[in-house]
Formats: sequence, structure tokens, C-alpha cells
Amino acid sequence: MEALSQAITPPGISFPYKTNSSSHVPSHGLTSLILRKTRSPANPSPRISHTSLVRASAVQNTKTSIDLSDPDWKSKYERDFEQRFSIPHITDVLPDAEAIRSTFCLKMRSPTEDFVGGYPSDEEWHGYINNNDRVLLKVISYSSPTSAGAECIDPDCSWVEQWIHRAGPREKIYFKPEEVKAAIITCGGLCPGLNDVIRHIVITLEIYGVKNIVGIPFGYRGFSDKDLTEMPLSRKVVQNIHLSGGSLLGVSRGGPSVSEIVDSLEERGINMLFVLGGNGTHAGANAIHNECRKRKMKVAVVGVPKTIDNDILHMDKTFGFDTAVEEAQRAINSAYIEAHSAYHGIGVVKLMGRNSGFIAMQASLASGQVDICLIPEVPFNLHGPNGVLKHLKYLIETKGSAVICVAEGAGQNFLEKTNAKDASGNTVLGDFGVYIQQETKKYFKESSIPIDVKYIDPTYMIRAVRANASDGILCTVLGQNAVHGAFAGYSGITVGIINTHYAYLPIPEVIAYPKSVDPNSRMWHRCLTSTGQPDFI
Repeated sequence: MEALSQAITPPGISFPYKTNSSSHVPSHGLTSLILRKTRSPANPSPRISHTSLVRASAVQNTKTSIDLSDPDWKSKYERDFEQRFSIPHITDVLPDAEAIRSTFCLKMRSPTEDFVGGYPSDEEWHGYINNNDRVLLKVISYSSPTSAGAECIDPDCSWVEQWIHRAGPREKIYFKPEEVKAAIITCGGLCPGLNDVIRHIVITLEIYGVKNIVGIPFGYRGFSDKDLTEMPLSRKVVQNIHLSGGSLLGVSRGGPSVSEIVDSLEERGINMLFVLGGNGTHAGANAIHNECRKRKMKVAVVGVPKTIDNDILHMDKTFGFDTAVEEAQRAINSAYIEAHSAYHGIGVVKLMGRNSGFIAMQASLASGQVDICLIPEVPFNLHGPNGVLKHLKYLIETKGSAVICVAEGAGQNFLEKTNAKDASGNTVLGDFGVYIQQETKKYFKESSIPIDVKYIDPTYMIRAVRANASDGILCTVLGQNAVHGAFAGYSGITVGIINTHYAYLPIPEVIAYPKSVDPNSRMWHRCLTSTGQPDFI
């Protein structure tokens, strides 16, 4: 995504009010309810973004701090929030765009074949979503900033309603199905559920009546590489792809410039683009959306958030996460059996999570077999009287074995820094799993205590599996709603599940910075209760 990153400039940020929790500070004025900043020994600066890509333009125009002395500040905040979370529509730049009755007709029970004599509709069907339907973003009213996981705007934790757009089919659409050429791309790394989303985008497009559907191979790269050709897609092609892991279309990082991509869209006649990817991919999608608006092109660009780390803002979870947690159980259980069966056995499992420790935390909580869980958001010492190794020695002396689960981004402060970047602009991390294995052996050798350490890294095994039932349902609904959003004329949006409901959000608001585990959250406290580990500080 290096070429795409040139289109996005990180904004300035100010912090008007700090809560009693060191892990929380409100954000730059009215731009966000809470900007979580997590410091760690590896990264003493606020964990806001690891590339300029994921610091998008959400906050460029709102740098004014909240004036809490203004008696009307709450209503002003709500108005600002509504404006920020309004979703772009093609009529913003093409006011004469024609709205027609929706061709999404479930009562017909079969895909629309043609439109001779007009567009069919379910006039008496009450399954459409009204454009004014909203979903509540936050559902907990905190009474104090010191409450576990509190997200407060002011010192009194005043309740402020924050509503976002409900996802689903609209009664009016802005594209004639016979004129649509839809394209799907998958970017970044593999993730369980990619094929499920592709499948349901295609199926839903066909129900609307679209016949020209293509897949762009290998992410954004497919727009510029002349050796890569479009893949025609239909229900027949995608019918069983969800039974396998990976991506039918292939994945890659990086790609051409935004201008080159939009040029390619014009040349190919593509007017619906569905982008499956994480923060960086979504930043690219937003840049493509903006360039299309600049050129006054009638193109809908819709994202589907794909990150196995679950680090997309505002959303309950992203697809692939549940599968990753479930598959991680196998690795943790194997480590437990190895450790429990050996004399002074220690099992070390490294799971995914560059900036966010959600997989490690929830996998540890689910397994009930982990004694120590280490994540990027929570600093720790390895050595010393309160260090990890001291506690590990205590576990060997009292239990006879131990299991450690670490997120890949944990403990980077102990490793030698490199300036290496991947194609997406992410810093190449050191292998903390190997490091803690080596330090553990060294520590116990110096203590003259025999141990047997087994190290398991299941990363690529987890990424490549097919989605489980929970993720399969999530992918199905995300794919369907992505198509509904595009036909409704929305662009520059992404779709996600929020408080168990599906909603559309403007892309800049979900990629401002990676979501991370709050060390003062109830979920992290539950994990600590399960492992029984101390603070390691």
C-alpha cells in the first residue's frame, strides 16, 4: 500500500481531557468519543497508528477541543458526531442521479432475469431498511471514569447518544442492474472467511439482477499487472468456495497509485468495487472513493473489514476472529499436553496480534490452560523480582508445568529494532516467541533447574483454515449488506456488526487508528482472573 499511502496525510491531534485511567485519553476535540492510547516499553509513544495509511482523514477538519463549560456542549457534540458518521452518497457529487425501485425481490424467490416492461419490486414487502434507521454505537452508561472500561467525554461521564446508519436493503436504488459491472478484490494477508464473503457478494448481486461480476486477482496489484486478468464470477463459480480456506482471488500487499487504480476502473467500466481488507486496504479504498468523487464518476466503493486481529474500530468483531480463537485452542491444548506430560515442561504459544492482543487474550480465556498471557497493550518485565521468568519459576515449583501465550507484537522492546517494512508499510516485527523461549532456557539453566520447553507458532495454519459456523454467518451478512449499500448509492463506506446489529460507517472513522485491548477492560480482567498471573511490573 506504499503508493496509496501518498494520498493520505496524518492530521494533528490534541487531547483536552484525561481520565483517571492511564490507558484512556479523549481524542482531538469532537472527533471521537475516546482515543485509546496504549503505551508499552516497545513503543513509548501513543499507539495510534503504525503507518500513515491507517491515520486517515477522519480528523482533518475537527481539531477544536470540547468546551465543557458550554451548557450546550452535549447537543453540539451529538451534531458533530452525526456529521462525522454521515455516510457519503453518490448524489453528493451527482445530484441528478436517478433513484429507481429496488430489484431486490425476495418474494420472487428467484434471481431477476431481465427488466423488459420495467423493474419488479416488492411493494408490499416490509423488509426494506428506512434511510433514517439508526444503530446505537455505545450502549453502556458509565457513572465514573474509574469504572472498568469507561469511555467518557467529560469528568462526569455524561451520557451522549451516538447513532450510526443501519445496514440493509433500501426501497430505492441508484444503479440499474443491467448497467452494473461489479468487481471484488481481497488484499493483505489470508483470513478465514474471505471466500464466504466473496460468495455472498456474488449471490446477492445476482439477486439484484447483476450479470457482469468479476474478481480482480491478487488485490490492488491486479489493477496494474498486465499478466493478471479479471476472473468472471457467478453463482455457479462461487457455489462451494466457502468450503475451503484462502481466497479464490488471491491476496497481496502493495499496489499501484490511486490514480492508476481509478484509471483502470474507468477503462474496465467498473462502477461497483467491493474491497476486502484491513486498515491499510480500507485507507486505499477511501482514497479510491475520493478520487472517483473528484472525477465525478458514478462508482460505489464499499469495504468489508478483514482483519484476523480484530483491530478495527467500533465493531464488535471482524470476520475470521472467532475462527482464529477457536483454532488457537488446538495449539494451546497441544502446548498444555506437551508441558503437562514432561518433567518441568513449559509450552510457549505465539498467536497473531501485531498491535492488538485480542486473539491471545480470548484464546487464553477460552482454553483455561494458559498460565501467562502477554499482549502488546500491557507492559511487562521478563527479569527481576516481579518479572515473567520469576513467576514462571514459581509455577514450575508449585505446578510442575506451565503454558505461556504471547501475541506476536508483545515484548518488542526486548528485541533489536529494525527499519524493515513490509509492502503495506508495517514494521517487520521480531520473533518474541523465540526470544522468550531462549530467555526461559537461559534463566532456568542459570538457576540449575532442568526444564523442557516446547514452542508452537500456528500462525499460518490458523490463517488458512475455512471459517467456522459463527464466522460463516458473519461473512454471509457482511457480504449481503455490502451489496445493499452499493445499490443504495453509498460509497466510501464499510459494513460491520455493532452491538449485534449491522451498520454502515464512513471509512475514515474506522481506520483512524487500530483498536486495541483496554488493560482496564472487564475482558482483560477476566483473562487475568483465569490465568492468575501478576502484573509483571
